[in-house]
Amino acid sequence: MNQQPLAFRMRPSNIDEIIGQSHLVAEGKTIHRMIKAERLASMILFGPPGTGKTSMATALAKSLQIPHKTLNAVTDKKKDMEIAVEEAKMHGQLVLILDEVHRLDKAKQDFLLPHLESNRLTLIGCTTSNPYHSINPAIRSRCHLFELYRLTQEEIREALQRALRNKTNGLGNIEIEMTEDAFEHFAQSANGDLRAALNGVELAAYSTPENKNGLVYITLEVAEECMQKKSFSHDKDGDAHYDVLSAFQKSIRGSDVDASLHYLGRLIEAGDLDSIARRLVVIAYEDIGLANPQAGPRALAAVEAAERIGFPEARIPLSVAVSELALSPKSNSAYKALDAALSDIRNGKSGEVPAHLKDSHYKGAETLGRGLEYKYPHNYYNSWVDQQYLPSSIKNRQYYEPKRTGKFEQALEQVHSKIKKQKST
Repeated sequence: MNQQPLAFRMRPSNIDEIIGQSHLVAEGKTIHRMIKAERLASMILFGPPGTGKTSMATALAKSLQIPHKTLNAVTDKKKDMEIAVEEAKMHGQLVLILDEVHRLDKAKQDFLLPHLESNRLTLIGCTTSNPYHSINPAIRSRCHLFELYRLTQEEIREALQRALRNKTNGLGNIEIEMTEDAFEHFAQSANGDLRAALNGVELAAYSTPENKNGLVYITLEVAEECMQKKSFSHDKDGDAHYDVLSAFQKSIRGSDVDASLHYLGRLIEAGDLDSIARRLVVIAYEDIGLANPQAGPRALAAVEAAERIGFPEARIPLSVAVSELALSPKSNSAYKALDAALSDIRNGKSGEVPAHLKDSHYKGAETLGRGLEYKYPHNYYNSWVDQQYLPSSIKNRQYYEPKRTGKFEQALEQVHSKIKKQKST
């Protein structure tokens, strides 16, 4: 029995064997054009675990029959990179596949840069981190950046079927019979991670004894046992976590309560109460705002309750807050109005404070004409009087644009309209 893992044995040997990532390797797409033109450029492949970054890098080198060497930016030393450069000189060209490229330290980076400049080395860096966040600009600027996506269930099914048929590198020499629901479980529970799916199938194939007919019979129960350690795919320190936080807020903003609760569940599984708490309070004021002003205090109360009781019970007040925020009317009018005012200020559109509004609580203010013509609103009917408040240069500027998305802001809109009408008369 080949002792190498099935996922390693089933790595593609050329670009045509790559499963998924059609946005990069399909006919006419960027990487496919590189191979067709026989001009492989340095690149960074980034994406979640199990999406085939290292496998793709190897397949690209093999497609062009260019010698390649795989190193790890963390565990391999500068000396190993010096050996790679010597091999490049010997062969005339070398593809250096560098796993964990975001962990490349300055000494190794400084060593590699001139060889990348001279095209003696073609670097294919692989990382699960966002290169804009984690990779030094000196390396990043010399590489094309390509994002790999999680495989779909259909793509994982295709890869599993290929592994089950392949007699050279796969499991084709084992008489395997697998129930459809077991096969579906492998494809679904891997959550887009092909390596996890292949590891699960391999464990099932080698750990399940043959039945009396000489078959390895894999049931759903066996599949669930073999995939039990692959139930969730991101943690609170990874780039994927920020994608989930983004989807969480956008789902609440979009009033999709089911999606909002789904992403809340993923954040709870990651155990990041701090990020959930901060995001909920922000959402209450940014996205709900004046359409439901009580959403802010209630969200804060739910957050404080969750922080006090901790998980797993914290999920209960959080679920209440998320459901209310998702189903509340939405308004961003208040902070958008402030942003418009800030934009004017930062662009020099501020002007002089009108004299009647200036501070008059000091000796000599009257001599300077400060506050002389100020009209005290409480002395007038309904505590309102028409007078200029904005600087003269922007006196007709309107920042606040009310939204009629909730009873509270509808009432504000009526007041706002009445004041505007009285000003114009």
